[in-house]
Amino acid sequence: MIGDRVKSLRKEKKMSLSELAERAGVAKSYLSSLERDLQQNPSIQFLEKIAPVLGVTVNSLLDPDNSPNNVDTDWMNLAKSAMESGISKEQFKEFIEFNKWRINQK
Repeated sequence: MIGDRVKSLRKEKKMSLSELAERAGVAKSYLSSLERDLQQNPSIQFLEKIAPVLGVTVNSLLDPDNSPNNVDTDWMNLAKSAMESGISKEQFKEFIEFNKWRINQK
């Protein structure tokens, strides 16, 4: 289960197994065994290393159904970028409404 989540997030980020292992500073063989469900109980320390590289929290790796990070990481990054640029929630909502209107005009 957790291995499937890690594999899915890794592929979503278009990362190879080797790349994730290298960036997180973990053993590729251990990561591979986790993704293949041979290892089912990774340590918190291991999860703390891979979670930030995958752009999620440790909690979302442990319980993806009960996490605010259920959203695609690209969407999360987009929302963060919008917030950092100073766009208000109201401006963002107005843009979405305008875009819906524009699509309906076609």
